Amino acid sequence: MSKHKPLMPKATAVWLIENTGLTFEQIGEFCGLHHLEIQAIADGEVAGRMHGLNPVLGGQLTKDEIERCEKDSRARLNKTKSDLPKAKLRSKGPKYTPISKRQDKPDAIMWILKNHAELTDSQIVRLIGTTKNTIDKIRNREHWNMANIKAQHPVALGLCSQGDLEATIARAQRKQEKEQKAAGKPAAVKEETVSEDLQEAKEA
Repeated sequence: MSKHKPLMPKATAVWLIENTGLTFEQIGEFCGLHHLEIQAIADGEVAGRMHGLNPVLGGQLTKDEIERCEKDSRARLNKTKSDLPKAKLRSKGPKYTPISKRQDKPDAIMWILKNHAELTDSQIVRLIGTTKNTIDKIRNREHWNMANIKAQHPVALGLCSQGDLEATIARAQRKQEKEQKAAGKPAAVKEETVSEDLQEAKEA
């Protein structure tokens, strides 16, 4: 299986199943999941309520790479090398954002709301150093500069590290899965997968 899983592997698998002609083995190899789990996702037995995450829009795959592997079932997907800034260690405490970057926060908030609705306002606040009031205004399209706000990746804007983003999304996903289980809905993942994701978040 792939040593470098994509961001939110199960959600990525859902999208690849629904939108490509890749085999279960190819999808499983790329997402770091067993091909039987991919088959269970395709059959609706696993992750039935999970929204797919487009790895092309996320910069993790290219259309050409998908098409290459669709033509050859023995081929394996190669994750796109990211040009985004590498994660930087920082001390704990309130997140400080340089004045030159503060104007980019609304763009980052818009991207998160559009691509990762599972994140809570508190998680977004901690991730990029904004306020719940600003998030609400952008969500309700009441921000004073709404006409000029364009969704942009927060890592590309330098507002957070890729590791922080992935870890936050992983935590939000696990919380969502626990809530689904508590509500009596089908479990989104198997026990061993949860453990793998937890380890991945710790290593991010």
